[in-house]
Amino acid sequence: MENKTKFLVYCIELYKTAYKISGKETMRIFTEKRIMEYIEECYGALHTTGPQYIIEDISSLIDER
Repeated sequence: MENKTKFLVYCIELYKTAYKISGKETMRIFTEKRIMEYIEECYGALHTTGPQYIIEDISSLIDER
């Protein structure tokens, strides 16, 4: 598995755990709001941040979209 894919899985797990929702619900949100594309595009910056920042960043993007 390449690094971007591992990081995407990590972000999905972070979000799912933070909001206490199922993996299926997380994937629905991420697909609908195009979060996976965002994570891939911003991998260079995102993977250097901490888990709290990642959750907040993704949550903000979901709210905007």
